[in-house]
Amino acid sequence: MDNRPLLFREISIRTILPNVVTLLAFVAGLTAIRFALAGKWELAVWAVIVAGVFDGLDGTVARLLKSTSRFGAELDSLSDNVAFGVAPAVVLYLWTLESIDRLGWAFALLYAIAMALRLARFNARMEDEDEPRRRLGFLTGVPAPMGAALMLMPIMVDLVAETDLVRGYPRTIGLYVMFVAMLMVSTLPTWSMKSIRMPKQWFSPFMLLIGAIIAGLFARTWEVIILLGLTYLATLPFSYMAFRRRLGQKQRQGAEISTPKD
Repeated sequence: MDNRPLLFREISIRTILPNVVTLLAFVAGLTAIRFALAGKWELAVWAVIVAGVFDGLDGTVARLLKSTSRFGAELDSLSDNVAFGVAPAVVLYLWTLESIDRLGWAFALLYAIAMALRLARFNARMEDEDEPRRRLGFLTGVPAPMGAALMLMPIMVDLVAETDLVRGYPRTIGLYVMFVAMLMVSTLPTWSMKSIRMPKQWFSPFMLLIGAIIAGLFARTWEVIILLGLTYLATLPFSYMAFRRRLGQKQRQGAEISTPKD
């Protein structure tokens, strides 16, 4: 046991690096708010996207360096709440919801609260291996980065149209914000990397599709992200059906194992 005072204990760079990446996501989220205050909407959306990239990297870096920790998990959750909860809410409020005063602020608050609740639920169930969705590789509700992307899609639509095509309907956007908030706090089983399975013969076409998406992101960023968001929403019923099917298979397998044989 190390009896040295905490101040004089050594910490390896391997332990620090994943937390640095998490802090970069946190900073990107706060920077999105700064850009929104300056009316630079495209940069604000880009900042949230950058936060999403860092959020995807921090866990990967931690696993590669074998430096996962409870501290890192808590920091990641706080960073997600700012980058994908508070920042998109403030950006969308300043972009259009502000025009309907208190009602617009209520919509923004609703989204931010939903994000906080979703992350708190995730943390509470983090070590619950018996939770059916977690056991089968599914998430519960729409994940934080996807929630932020869906939240900012109205801005992306106007960036594509190069006009205030959507911005002029703040009440409709408010209802859309409620819809996204409900998806995040719902118990709907949603896709994760662990839950997506495919036949081996689909591997090459799938990789070709991924390559096309990456190329599209460089050529037509906002159009591709909007298309991906709409595709994700369209596949949510299929994620529920896939979960029910796999849960049924597990239950049948468990019944067969528990049934005594003659």
